[in-house]
Amino acid sequence: MQGRYGAYGADRLTRFLLIVWLVLFVVTSFLRVRGLQLLPLLILVYMYFRLMSRNIPARYKENETYLRMTAGVRTRLNGLKRKRVTGDNAYHIYTCPNCSQKIRIPSGKGRIMVHCPRCSNEFLKVS
Repeated sequence: MQGRYGAYGADRLTRFLLIVWLVLFVVTSFLRVRGLQLLPLLILVYMYFRLMSRNIPARYKENETYLRMTAGVRTRLNGLKRKRVTGDNAYHIYTCPNCSQKIRIPSGKGRIMVHCPRCSNEFLKVS
């Protein structure tokens, strides 16, 4: 595998193609449409071609094009995942009007007095 593009694992485009292949394989096994059954095979052949290719600059360029085309969708999905994992929806971030310190307060507490840890200023906010 030395000198091959897939020697260090599959890139994002190959992983995407694997998911598409898996979905198409399951769908075509249930639908039994003749022309559609060839598509998963072609995707599988292309995946292995990418993994075994020695033309590393071309495979790298294909992957970069894929990443550029899907950047917006991936950014939105990562933002949703981050919010779900870290619980960012449980807090509001407010800025102190006196010193511009950012302060995180819990959501859903109603009207609360926020105490700034930097300048000891207190101000009213709705969480």
